[in-house]
Amino acid sequence: MRRPMVAGNWKMHGTRASVAELINGLRHLALPSGVDVAVFPPCLYINQVIDGLKGKSISVGAQNSAVEAMQGALTGEIAPSQLVDAGCSLVLVGHSERRLMMGERDGTLNRKFAAAQACGLKPVLCVGETLEQRETGKTLEVVGRQLGSIIEELGVGAFANAVIAYEPVWAIGTGLTASPQQAQDVHAAIRAQLAAENSEVARGVRLLYGGSVKAANAVELFAEPVGDRCHAEAPQHPGAPQATH
Repeated sequence: MRRPMVAGNWKMHGTRASVAELINGLRHLALPSGVDVAVFPPCLYINQVIDGLKGKSISVGAQNSAVEAMQGALTGEIAPSQLVDAGCSLVLVGHSERRLMMGERDGTLNRKFAAAQACGLKPVLCVGETLEQRETGKTLEVVGRQLGSIIEELGVGAFANAVIAYEPVWAIGTGLTASPQQAQDVHAAIRAQLAAENSEVARGVRLLYGGSVKAANAVELFAEPVGDRCHAEAPQHPGAPQATH
C-alpha cells in the first residue's frame, strides 16, 4: 500500500535564525498518522535541521547532489555519500529550476539519479512542462520524455526505490495551480508509462504534485486517486510542510 507523502522544498531560503524558528514549529506540529512528511532545506542547513528534528517523524532530503556517488575532486558539489553520512534519506533530481536555469539535461540527471541510489538515497524525480508546452498540447510528450530518459538509461526497476513529482513549471511559485483533473491526467499517464514496462513498479511508485499548493487547495488536490493523494510543492519561503516539490 502506497503511503501518502507531503514534502516542503525550502529552495534558497533561510538563515540559521529562521531555520531554528521553523524547526521549533515543526517539533510542535501534530503530524497525521499514515502520512510521510519530508523537508528539503538548503544544503548549508541540513545538519541543523537533522539535529533539530531528532525524534520527530520527518525525513530530511537535499535539493541537489553530484553526478558522482562518492567523494572526489568536484569543487562545489556534494556527493550523495556525504548526504547519507549527514543523515539525509531523499534528494531532489531534475527540479525545473535546475533544468531551466542551471542547464541540467537528461544525461546529467540520469547520472545524478543513479549516483543517489548507489548510496542509498531515494531520488525524487521532478518532471513537468512549461506554459508554452501545455498550451501547445505537449504536456504528456514532455513528461513522457523526461521519465523515459531514466527508464532507457537505468531501467524501469530504478523507480522501485524512487518518487516521481509532477511539477508543472507554469505553476511553481506563480500562484497558478493545476486543477485536480489536470494533475490526475498527468499522473495517470506517468503510471501507464511505467506499467507498460513493469506493472508491479507502476503500482508501487508514489506520485506527488507540486505547484502553488496551499491550505486553500490542498484538500481537493489530495483527493486525487491516481496520485495517491501525495503532493509536493516548493513554498516561497520556509514554512510548515506543504503539498511540494
